[in-house]
Amino acid sequence: MKLPALFLAVSISSITAVASDWPQFRGPNRDDISAETGLLKKWPADGPKRVWLFDNAGMGYSGFSVAAGKLFTIGTRDQKEILIALDAATGKELWFAPISDVLSNGWGDGPRGTPTVDADRIYALSGTGNLVCVQAGDGKVLWTKSMGDLGGKRPGWGFTESPLVDGKLVLATPGGEKGTMVAFDKMTGAVVWQSADITEGAQYSSIVPATIGGKKQYVQLVMQTLFGVDAATGKLAWRAPWSGKTAVIPTPIVKGDEVFVSSGYGVGCMKVAVKGGEAKTVFLNKDLENHHGGVIRIGDFLYGHSKGGWTCMNFADGTVKWVEKGALEKGAVTSADGMLYCLGEKSGTVVLAEASPNGWSEKGRFKLDPQTTIRNPKGAIWTHPVVANGKLYLRDQNYIYCYDVKK
Repeated sequence: MKLPALFLAVSISSITAVASDWPQFRGPNRDDISAETGLLKKWPADGPKRVWLFDNAGMGYSGFSVAAGKLFTIGTRDQKEILIALDAATGKELWFAPISDVLSNGWGDGPRGTPTVDADRIYALSGTGNLVCVQAGDGKVLWTKSMGDLGGKRPGWGFTESPLVDGKLVLATPGGEKGTMVAFDKMTGAVVWQSADITEGAQYSSIVPATIGGKKQYVQLVMQTLFGVDAATGKLAWRAPWSGKTAVIPTPIVKGDEVFVSSGYGVGCMKVAVKGGEAKTVFLNKDLENHHGGVIRIGDFLYGHSKGGWTCMNFADGTVKWVEKGALEKGAVTSADGMLYCLGEKSGTVVLAEASPNGWSEKGRFKLDPQTTIRNPKGAIWTHPVVANGKLYLRDQNYIYCYDVKK
């Protein structure tokens, strides 16, 4: 744990989340929908005002958690992956904590997953598979667990999952013969259960909590299986086959007893309805083939990038409402106040568009500037955008950008 010279340590009790915080990957409900209102519905010609720029995050694609006035992400320094805490309003560094050796990978070194904030603790998974728990106030490491010790084999592009904290548990997906999913006591790191009746290897998706058929479950997607496990025991509750190829990345979307998944490399999307321990396919098609930028369900419709372009799909039956092919290249998306915030992965162009089934309706754009010079040539701007407390946060490797999007 390292503290800048001028850092005045905050008290542990001050880490208290507020309604417009974003404490984990894809937000409070893991659906990539912010509850914020009063945001700009149209941007100025040159985009929203940039509030600050931080240039020392190092390498990696890790996203942001924002809570109690602080922003947390994972970066690199001195050949270590580090958890970084910034003042979310000013971009000033508060502390950093080494958590792992740096993942070395042909598509770009460094971390992929997003840290999770839970009261006075931060949980983060490094690209090499170290799950750490640190104090939110000062970065002191409280415990560490290795996915390898749990039978996990590092996926080809590193561990990418963002840990899920739910009640007394913190969950992750080591994969392997000891069990695909594992639950730890969040305070001590002790293993509570491991799902030994499903043993597929880890992919790149993150776990989603759900109540299906009146029972609390955790839902996850791996290469050949979409599944849910009992939250108390880790026992397999249901499963559905999935024909993943190369990499399975987007996080499942759950609505009631229905689960939607998507993945790239020619695979497509599927929705299943779960009843009595069986998952029946509602639709299966290639019309929303999301690589890794994420899909969002807003009301009755799904939004995300597919191989054919930015796409809106009816959640009920999988029919396509519209496709926009020319406005913006492939990328990631988040949503707030009825709007989509879309990030083009190659150009660094950020677009504001209405979340509407009636068609693509753009309300402003700008391009990230400056852009990094340290990114691997095979890589792109893959960090997902985040909207929290009236600010839009973006990242291109060492650069973290903050924009004011409040009216």
